[in-house]
Amino acid sequence: MGLYFPNIGRPIGPSVFTYTPDQVILYALGIGADVETDLEFLYEKNLRVFPSFCVVPGSAEVSDWHMLVGIDMKHLLQVSHEIELHGSIPPSGTLYTTTLYDPVYDMGESGALIHMKVETRDEEGTLLFINRCVLIERSAGHFGGEKPPQPESKEPPEGRNPDFQVSYPTSPNQAALYRLSGDKNLMHIDPEFARSSGFERPILHGLCTFGFSSRAVLHNICKRDPSLLRSFKARFVGAVYPGETLHIQGWRLDEKEYFIRTHTGAGKLVMDNGLAVVV
Repeated sequence: MGLYFPNIGRPIGPSVFTYTPDQVILYALGIGADVETDLEFLYEKNLRVFPSFCVVPGSAEVSDWHMLVGIDMKHLLQVSHEIELHGSIPPSGTLYTTTLYDPVYDMGESGALIHMKVETRDEEGTLLFINRCVLIERSAGHFGGEKPPQPESKEPPEGRNPDFQVSYPTSPNQAALYRLSGDKNLMHIDPEFARSSGFERPILHGLCTFGFSSRAVLHNICKRDPSLLRSFKARFVGAVYPGETLHIQGWRLDEKEYFIRTHTGAGKLVMDNGLAVVV
């Protein structure tokens, strides 16, 4: 297929996303929220919004955006994700999202490494949040581009136990529920498509694991106050299957930064290099 370079480095959008409290609540359920610990995120009275909800605006259009730059969804892997918060996310409203694919690196047989920046603004044009993604299109290498730089790697403080650790079970239906927030990639629901992509069965969305992990950050670092989180980023290093339990650990690096890591119940590392920055 190959990448379509006229659309690389050119802003795409804005796309328009209008939502209600029901969509905020549906997303919260998709990342495992429950009424005992997260009622303020599940009840429209004085509704709060999980910071990771910022991955939702534009998610329904992301497949179309990928097609515009020549990405084949069967060969797509997400390497990492970062959210950067610039203000509170309202529990309802209309948002405008612009996407930019740039830069793109040539990894040869391993494909193309693509950086994606997604900015979302409110109706007044105020920047609310930014999503930054790193993607691999496994069939798009050998286009003659630059080789990627070495990724930054972090480790938790040596010899120290985590400052917090929490376990969240996922449901066998977790991906089916999470996809209702807009990410309809067939890899998370269609067994045949998942097998054609190299997985034994449909896998959980990486951004669902990201949401579970950011929920742990909110509970254990931010005292359940969304306004205290400034940014959260992590690298996806393993697949999660719906029904597995996620174990999230956090180490305090300084007064504002925490290293985050997520394993499955089987001990497999699935999310690493996590960094949460708080006020």
